[in-house]
Amino acid sequence: MCNGGGGGTQQTATSFSSETGPWSPQVPHILTGFDQARKLYEQGVPDYYPGETLAGFDPAQTFAQEATIDYARGPRAAGMQAGAEGALMRGLTGNTGFNAQQNADLLAGNVRMGAGTPYSAMTDALTQDVTGNLQKNILPGIRQQQVMYQPGGSSRAALQQNQAVADAVQSGLTKPMAQMYSSAYDRAQQMRLPAAQQRIDQQQSAMGMYPSIMAAPLGMYGAIGEVGAQRRAMTQEAINRDMQRYAYESNAPQNALQNYMSMITGNYGGTSSGGSSSTTTNTPSGGGSLGNIIGTLGQAYIMSQSDIRVKENIVPEGTTWKGLSVYNYNYIGDERPRRGVMAQQVETMYPDAVTTIDGVKHVNYGAI
Repeated sequence: MCNGGGGGTQQTATSFSSETGPWSPQVPHILTGFDQARKLYEQGVPDYYPGETLAGFDPAQTFAQEATIDYARGPRAAGMQAGAEGALMRGLTGNTGFNAQQNADLLAGNVRMGAGTPYSAMTDALTQDVTGNLQKNILPGIRQQQVMYQPGGSSRAALQQNQAVADAVQSGLTKPMAQMYSSAYDRAQQMRLPAAQQRIDQQQSAMGMYPSIMAAPLGMYGAIGEVGAQRRAMTQEAINRDMQRYAYESNAPQNALQNYMSMITGNYGGTSSGGSSSTTTNTPSGGGSLGNIIGTLGQAYIMSQSDIRVKENIVPEGTTWKGLSVYNYNYIGDERPRRGVMAQQVETMYPDAVTTIDGVKHVNYGAI
């Protein structure tokens, strides 16, 4: 049967002897394709991309990475972490800012009256005031009265003086001190519950801060790890680039030869053996790149001029193929015998298999 596309085929026909080749308009284009394929092969593969294929870190990124590492590893972060942990531990023990004795007194409601306490200072002040008033005002007045009314004094005068001292101490010292102690005691009792609550609040606050304070170093380590991940990714990209270059250069000769062979592979003719009732038609085993080079030239591999108007000596063979009559003929101006179908008949049954090129109908045998 006529030249068709696809893989190698073998078909049986009636006995005649002929030798077929590519469609004559194809020949110069095929030769040109072979010549260009050879030139491309001899030219060799192009050089690997000469420019830089790996973008480095931007200066701002480098600065940020170095600053992150310096800060995370530096004394500032360590000092702040140590201070935060110290405050945390104090808070967990219920620290309120008071010392141990003060905390104990607050919880017990004690009123400290010894030396060095505010109560002692107030006592000293009241005592000095009472004593000064007795010495300067009260006692001198009593003595003057005694001299005027009872020269030489008497036991009654001593009693009068003692009573005056007692009255002064009672009004100026004892009573105020009692009132001050009563007030201080009441206030101390009122502070007991708030003091206990303050310790509880401190402990609860510290417990709430515990996760964030203890996780702070992990955040710093995470920031350092992110910088490391960025740099590792950059290193890996460099390795990948080198591996791609190595693969390209290692396979370049094989790829060049493969491209060349794909462009020239194919047998573009056929032979027919007389007297044996068999015809062998060889067609390209694959389109390859050459098919792309000349594929637009009338679709030469899979198309055949089958228009009845370009044929002569048309004789029905008496056989059919896919419902189509098969004929022996030759092209007008070409005495070589051929066999095949007529495009006009194919068009009635397989319209998609017929294409008109420059007014001549061609049959795409692969579409039947």
